[in-house]
Amino acid sequence: MYTFRKEERLCSRKHLDLLFKNGSSFLLYPLRISYLFIDQPAEVKAQVVINVPKKRYKRAVDRNLLKRRIREAYRLHKQENLYLQLPERDGLLLFSIQFVGKDKYEFAFIEKKLLAAFKRFLSLVKPNESHS
Repeated sequence: MYTFRKEERLCSRKHLDLLFKNGSSFLLYPLRISYLFIDQPAEVKAQVVINVPKKRYKRAVDRNLLKRRIREAYRLHKQENLYLQLPERDGLLLFSIQFVGKDKYEFAFIEKKLLAAFKRFLSLVKPNESHS
């Protein structure tokens, strides 16, 4: 349940192009979330890519640290805060988490922001349903 397997990573160049050309996005500082639903059967509900720009963080150790923190927060919270809340539909969710902040934030802060981003994302994809 709290895993992050290879199938959950968005690696396909075709899917990445599709996500960034046709997907919707919103900014919840320090994260930018892009998403797109595609009609393709898959064994996972969502594929995610995590991005930290080289332009802002020159040193690879800093980029990797931030990516690890985001990946860990995603891994811990994706099941109950994303997958179980998604509207019932067949298909695959392409999901991008881009870090646009200027500072290296602690894990607790990134975790809190990612949970808020999940909440915002779900309010965008199912606005007509009442939240309980």
